[in-house]
Parts: sequence; structure tokens; C-alpha cells
Amino acid sequence: MTTLIQPETQLPQTVYTGDIIQKVPVISQLNVNDLEPGQHRFFFQGVQMGTGQHWYVPVMVAKGIRAGKRIALTAGVHGDELSPVKAAQQVMAALDPTQMAGTVMAVYDLARPAKEYTQRQWPVAQKGGSLIDLNRVWPGNETGDDTPTRHAGLVWNRLFKPNVDIALDYHTASTGGDFTMFIFADLRRPEIRQLAELFPAEQIKDDPGEDGSLEMAFVQAGIPVLTVEIGGPRGFDRNKIAMAVEGSLNVLKHYQVMSGPLGRTSKEVGTFFGNAFETIRATTGGYLEMLVDLQDKVTPGQLVAIQRNSFGDVVAEYNVSVAGEVATITRDALNEPGSRLLQILYNRTELGG
Repeated sequence: MTTLIQPETQLPQTVYTGDIIQKVPVISQLNVNDLEPGQHRFFFQGVQMGTGQHWYVPVMVAKGIRAGKRIALTAGVHGDELSPVKAAQQVMAALDPTQMAGTVMAVYDLARPAKEYTQRQWPVAQKGGSLIDLNRVWPGNETGDDTPTRHAGLVWNRLFKPNVDIALDYHTASTGGDFTMFIFADLRRPEIRQLAELFPAEQIKDDPGEDGSLEMAFVQAGIPVLTVEIGGPRGFDRNKIAMAVEGSLNVLKHYQVMSGPLGRTSKEVGTFFGNAFETIRATTGGYLEMLVDLQDKVTPGQLVAIQRNSFGDVVAEYNVSVAGEVATITRDALNEPGSRLLQILYNRTELGG
């Protein structure tokens, strides 16, 4: 089986800048068709800093001996998301190019300056400094008005779009919060639904995606994608990483990139499906006592959290109005007004049919 590329759709060749970082070659453009079967490591040359140097993104490619699907694993769109890195590393370690078809590309530390400080957003120096969410600027613009937008444009045009048929975009909750092993997927699209159901996820939300997210950029390019939330930030959640890896390997087996029996899927673990969130936010400042935890089932009217002031007086009580499961919670004990305390995944019938 061979892959035929018509002349009008030929992709640019892989471009090596000539630089070597820690014995790893630097590229500014990737075409996986140029690579020999085997394992490859690169640093992708991203956007420039103010000094004129570049941010470099680590890239691993496992290319099989036969043609097949090209699958991307993405980690580090937010700098405090660390379990995604471990999950992608474990998937790549399970691959044997001599037994593979197609390619699997893992892209780590996409928001490189944010990762250096283990913080959520990309720090921008101009105008006194600001923070920009890299997951709100995709597919980017190589000549955009800020560095994250330009960086996203470079990565999208020169790394992702030419080399990806299927994408798994790994994330976690933001600092201070926690998530179940959760998947956002546009279940209206049959192939995406099939992919989501291959994961032994705790919860799956039927979700059309958010403008500017990497997930939406893939969807708009006609590339099936899942956003895979692997628990909380700033550390490794071993159990949820294991579930993410199991589901990811199921995807590779489904597309015959690798062989072997499927692991557990959503059917085996009894995944909870929903199509809406009820978000509970703090109405006042105070110390939070959470009365529920992740995956707890809740019913309308149930008291789920209380807040006290510094004297220990109760200043707020929080109830839910829907039946569903707890999907996200804050782990911070002190919360300002407007802080998101928790989200309940549930089924809203006018959305779900």
C-alpha cells in the first residue's frame, strides 16, 4: 500500500535550519513523507522572542514501515498542564516503527514560555506585560499582532496542517482546579463520536468546541479531533494518565497504526455522557468547604458547597439545580467573588434531542 500525492497538493519539504540543540536538529517546516521509517526527534523553530532568539517546541515522530494514518498528540497548549506530557511520552514509548503503519507525531510544550514558569498563559512583554491564552488564538497568523498568535500560525501552517489526519489534544484543569478523566467531543460527527467512545473516560461532553481553540482549528480543517482532559494541573495523575494512554492506543489500533486487542472503552467502564454544564460561581469572598467531589452524582436542590468568613460564619451556600455528575471542582480553599467553584455535567434535553 502506497500513498500517492498529486503534484498540485505536494507539501513543502522538511526544512532543517542547520542548528542543533542538545544534539537534536532544528526544523522550521516538517513533511513526514521526507522521513525514513523509525523514531525521529526535532526542535521546531517557533516564534522569536524580543531578543531575536526563538522558542523551540520538542517534536517526536514515529514513522512506520507502511503507509497509514497520520496521528498527532499535542501537549502543553497551557503551561501548567503536565499530565498530558507524560501521557504523550508513554504512547510514544509503546510504538515500534518496524511494526507500524502511518505516523504518530507528539508535540510537547506548545506554549513554551508558559511551560517554563508552569503557568497557564503565555507571557507577552509588550505594553508593560500581559498574559494570553494560546488556546484562544488558533489557527494563528504568522504575521499577527502578538507572539502567541504568530507562534500558533507557524505551528499550524508548518507542523500540524500538512502532517495530521487525526488529532488528540491533551489538557488538564487550570491551576487551583481539578477535572475528571474527561473528553470534549463534537458527537454530531460520527468519526469523532467513534473516537471518543474508544476511551475509558469517566465523562464525555457532547461539545461543538470553542472558537480559537486548537480543537476547533482541527475541526474546521476537517481533521477529527478530541480534547482529552487528564485531571488536574502541575503534576502527574497516574490513574488518569493510564486511562488517557489506554484510549489513545485504542485509537491507534482502530486506525491500524499498530496491532493488538483493544483495551477498555467507554462501554466497559460506564462513561457518563452529557451535553451541558451547570457552572457554580462564588457570590462572595470566603473560605470554601466543598461537600462533593469529582464524579459524585448530584440531584436538583442538593447543597454542594458552603463558604465562611474569617470568623467562621457561613456567608454563602451553594446548591445545584440539575441532576448530573461533578466534572470540575476548585481545590483552592480561598475564593474570590466570581470564582468558578464547580461544574456539573448533565443532559439538557433541548440539546440532546
